[in-house]
Amino acid sequence: MTLATRITILRILLIPPFVGALLYYDENPASAGWHWLAVGLFILAALSDAVDGWLARRFRQRSELGAVLDPLADKALLLATIITLALIHVPGLYRLPLWFLTLVLGRDAILLLGFAVLHWFTRHVRVQPHWSGKVSTALQMTAVSLILLKFECLRIDWWVRAAGVFTAVSLMVYIVRGVNVIKESGCGTPSR
Repeated sequence: MTLATRITILRILLIPPFVGALLYYDENPASAGWHWLAVGLFILAALSDAVDGWLARRFRQRSELGAVLDPLADKALLLATIITLALIHVPGLYRLPLWFLTLVLGRDAILLLGFAVLHWFTRHVRVQPHWSGKVSTALQMTAVSLILLKFECLRIDWWVRAAGVFTAVSLMVYIVRGVNVIKESGCGTPSR
């Protein structure tokens, strides 16, 4: 197992303590340490993403396991944060609207289902990220980071709306791509 993959696994293992620290935080000064622990763990997880990517490229440590775990680790961290900030009121932090949570979870569920369907019918699925998906993820991370750092002055609601728009756009792009793959494979035509 490569060092880059080990760092990715560490990122996955940071998710439960991060969520736990966020849940233990409340606004009274005696528990501010929980907030900063959550922020520190989130930053550590985000930095580990950059480090494992750099290691994989620089030292040619790319592996099949790493190629699967890295995006899963990123998605798990982001989803755990969005779910926590939407469903549980953390005093002193902006609460994500339920429409945003529904959109993000719905998009990921549809993409996962689409991936499974494409794999079932074509036996090979080539995942090609689209710029709209990358922008969506970047905006989601920005919104979550602003919330965790309590930067309300930067209009968090605007960042959340922008992330929502790009999440919806990326979903449409991936649906169109999936439909085109099915058409090209011939699996979508009626059998005689």
